[in-house]
Amino acid sequence: MREHFIFTSESVSEGHPDKVSDQISDAIVDLFLSKDPEARIACETLTTTQLVVLAGEIRCKGVYENGAWASGALEEIERTVRETVKRIGYEQDGFHWNKFEFVNRLHGQSAHIAQGVDESGNKDEGAGDQGIMFGYATDETPALMPATLYYAHKILERMAADRHSGKVDFLEPDAKSQVTLAYEDEKPVRATAVVVSSQHAAGMDNDEGRAKLRAYIKDVIADVLPQGWMPADEHIFVNPTGCFEIGGPDGDAGVTGRKIIVDTYGGAAPHGGGAFSGKDPTKVDRSAAYVSRYLAKNIVASGLARRVTIQLSYASGVAEPLSIYVDTHGTGAVAEHKIEEVLPQLVRLTPKGIRTHLGLNKPIYQSSAAYGHFGRTPDGDYFPWERTDLVDKLKAALS
Repeated sequence: MREHFIFTSESVSEGHPDKVSDQISDAIVDLFLSKDPEARIACETLTTTQLVVLAGEIRCKGVYENGAWASGALEEIERTVRETVKRIGYEQDGFHWNKFEFVNRLHGQSAHIAQGVDESGNKDEGAGDQGIMFGYATDETPALMPATLYYAHKILERMAADRHSGKVDFLEPDAKSQVTLAYEDEKPVRATAVVVSSQHAAGMDNDEGRAKLRAYIKDVIADVLPQGWMPADEHIFVNPTGCFEIGGPDGDAGVTGRKIIVDTYGGAAPHGGGAFSGKDPTKVDRSAAYVSRYLAKNIVASGLARRVTIQLSYASGVAEPLSIYVDTHGTGAVAEHKIEEVLPQLVRLTPKGIRTHLGLNKPIYQSSAAYGHFGRTPDGDYFPWERTDLVDKLKAALS
């Protein structure tokens, strides 16, 4: 680990076209899980100018069975999609929640996939696909997340809250942020640059409008960053390309699963490559990434390491993970191999074991589809992978 360096992470708002797609896909996951906790969903979404397309494979009691849709199901799906876009705030000429064309190409799950995933006889539920998943935690922030990503998310969350509340009337839903921090002795100490690009209302593309937008965003950055971290004014970049009136799916097509680094650790940790949104929790792309974060966060919260990366790997149709890897990056209080031995004793790391331990068979996913799946505050059934309820067990097992 380098002691002194500069690092950058980016975030995108709920109105970014890829995030619109993620939120629609997870709204469909939530809809189906609310009908059938054992539903199987793989829902991809494409958004572009006045068009939303769903595609993927599903199985859900009372909604889609034996190759047929239940009465009213198609209408409920479309209503869910439109309500999601309305909540985000799109009422523009190029993308309007009540005017876009909607195309549903969801269909039944492959029987060949189902035979590998489903329990049968003495066979445990298997992983829905092969793959590797990573979890990460660091003591850089109270949320045990990389500081660069943490503050990039917070800037956009504040802007979205101000837009929804009506505090400002010139912001539109699409936005991006980027935060660059200087690290000394492995700790973030100040911002060296911040970039924010925000879609804005018509009439802001003049000196007065640009000054108003810049002043507002500088105030947001100053409120979000710790005291004394504000970069020099010339290193604060607001809409550096100029006018940003055309945005969202009208400005750029959106697709589910294209913001996996924004969704996870901002580039501070490895990524296995699998997206989360649109997938039910039998898919280890989602559930194993969540439990990896859960384990990593508990390790750091317990004081066993200041920074940790965990990797799990799976094979299609096989229940148990093929490998468990722990790296404390030289910050650990105990040997990594001892942690690797203890983790599967605390949580059964099969797809079903993960879902049972974390309570994942619930409609809890749309809220995770913008501003990061990790570093969020656990709230009832929501974000259970952010709990730190393993701390005492870890300390007892590794003391």
